[in-house]
Amino acid sequence: MMKLRQDAWTEENDLLLAETVLRHVREGSTQLNAFEEVGDILERTSAACGFRWNAVVRYNYEKALQLAKKFRKEKLRHAKGEDAKKKLLYTPSESSYIQTDVSSNFDRYLNDEQDLEFGVEIDQEFGSFVETNTLSDVSHETTSDDQVLQSEVVSNVQTNVPTVSKTYSNQVPSYNTRKDSITMFDVIQFLQGLSSNQIGSERLVRENDQLKREILLLQERNTQLQRQVEKLETDATTVQEDYETMMKIMNRARKLVLFEEEEKPAATSFRMDKNGNLEKIAE
Repeated sequence: MMKLRQDAWTEENDLLLAETVLRHVREGSTQLNAFEEVGDILERTSAACGFRWNAVVRYNYEKALQLAKKFRKEKLRHAKGEDAKKKLLYTPSESSYIQTDVSSNFDRYLNDEQDLEFGVEIDQEFGSFVETNTLSDVSHETTSDDQVLQSEVVSNVQTNVPTVSKTYSNQVPSYNTRKDSITMFDVIQFLQGLSSNQIGSERLVRENDQLKREILLLQERNTQLQRQVEKLETDATTVQEDYETMMKIMNRARKLVLFEEEEKPAATSFRMDKNGNLEKIAE
């Protein structure tokens, strides 16, 4: 039975999607398998569930997703043998199995983990056909003409897509995973990046203004210190000149005292003889 649900997502749907994805990640399964389970419950394609998760729901559960990944790593680290490998928690119904194969390329592009454990091998000639119609399945669910197109796509894929091989391998699928058109996911990412850049720019402008004010204050402080240094240098020069002048005066006074002592005449000594006459005493 085709999944043709076109109504909007509700909070209950988002909550179910988040709980299922976190449970699959925590238990060692894949996000793609979680999208398949939610798709069967809500009668939506796994591609639509993956788009909803990566475009809206995931941003509200980033911390929970990181904790789930951490728990899974710890669990796989202590596990041995087959328990250490990824194992799917949900087996999709046969009616939705072909739709899962058609939309798996788009889900793998959205899924940041790039689950490579279960490879889908599709012929090269039908690779671009499957990818183009997968994108149409997600972005054009609101028109009646697309319902007819989706029926034709699934019927063609049923006859041309080979059996899915669930082999444990690390090989990338052979079909091209590049997108040739802009999707709603690209637009959302661009707008979110633009908003983040604007917020970052405003923060940088505020920091720049604050740094400019600090630079002006430091420049004023530097000017004051330079003036103080110049004044101290001038005072030091004046003190040095006064000291040299004083030393010159003291040296000159010392020389004058010595010179006067050298030029002072010696005192003449006299003595009186018996007759009362004074006679000079030889030195």
